[in-house]
Amino acid sequence: MDEIIFVVTEDPEGGYTARALGESIFTEADDLPSLRERVRDAVRCHFEEGAAPRVVRLHFVHDDIIAV
Repeated sequence: MDEIIFVVTEDPEGGYTARALGESIFTEADDLPSLRERVRDAVRCHFEEGAAPRVVRLHFVHDDIIAV
């Protein structure tokens, strides 16, 4: 596996959550720098040494709400 993708959303109570596509990896953090580090740690813990993907992509999902 060369790449793993995480879907990142803002938590309604504050902070961010990240869920991997195709793998059972989930993490959360209060800010983006902490989230990036927690995603790295989660990937390292999930895969055996040498089997982790080379690239981690964070896909940010943002909802805009507009009044009509």
